[in-house]
Amino acid sequence: MAVSYKDYYKLLGVEREAKAEEISKAYKKLARKYHPDLNPGDKQAEEKFKEINEAYEVLKDPEKRKLYDQLGPNWQHGQQFQGEPGYENVHFTFNGKSFDGSGFSDFFETLFGGAAAGGGRGANFGPDPFGGFSSRPRRGRDVEAELPLSLEEASSGGRRTVTLQMPQGPKTLEVNVPAGIREGAKLRLAGQGDPAPGGTPGDLFLRVRYLPHPQFKVEGENLHCDVALAPWEAVLGAKVAVPTLEGQVELNIPAGSSSGRKFRLRGKGLGSGVNRGDLLARVMIKVPAQLSAEERELWQKLADVSSFKARA
Repeated sequence: MAVSYKDYYKLLGVEREAKAEEISKAYKKLARKYHPDLNPGDKQAEEKFKEINEAYEVLKDPEKRKLYDQLGPNWQHGQQFQGEPGYENVHFTFNGKSFDGSGFSDFFETLFGGAAAGGGRGANFGPDPFGGFSSRPRRGRDVEAELPLSLEEASSGGRRTVTLQMPQGPKTLEVNVPAGIREGAKLRLAGQGDPAPGGTPGDLFLRVRYLPHPQFKVEGENLHCDVALAPWEAVLGAKVAVPTLEGQVELNIPAGSSSGRKFRLRGKGLGSGVNRGDLLARVMIKVPAQLSAEERELWQKLADVSSFKARA
């Protein structure tokens, strides 16, 4: 299989003579821009994030950078080069979060002895583009699937049992869902992807999708719902029950609340801890569709004596 050369300097936007500080600064700027948490569901941003981390993994390390610089862009034209061992189990950290090197390119894996595959040497020998043979084990394909969650499940988190239809047949897995997980976030299950004969299986990525809710609409980390009021409740004020993800709470409606007025219940939205969103309850005045003779008479009396002008 042909392996394409990757220009790590170009990926980070720095010159080949760039100092370590310049490389680090360029990496941090790009990592913030393309971080998956800031671009949920954006495949292009996710691939870009992997590429810049791969580039930084090489250029930040003097030994790896030296090895890479020796290779040069003309490596396919007659150069003989043997990948160095000893770079297994690559991890990188950004903003306090740790990531492993799964998903790094074949170019990286070949050059650094299978680091991106998670380490270790196997018995599957094949042609090495740098000359000789490589003992790098094959790695199965990563698989992505949806993880549908109700808003209550996403809010509370906990263990969930999911059954997926994989190429090799149905697979049932236990998944630990973090409380307050956002839509579009991905959960990685190492080694649960497609198998590779004689090698290591790929990973399974579960992408969270919120199921439609009968009462709430989602807007970022906030939830919206409607609360029905009788006309006299809106005029005189009332205490009404409002649904939340944890059950009903009592909301005090002030007298003179018009239809469409919104009340904010802080910390009753999505998310967890101090980052949890709010619930915005909108009051909607409902009127009876049918009236008894006595009710109609009372409404007519109110209309006759009231000085209120709705369209004034």
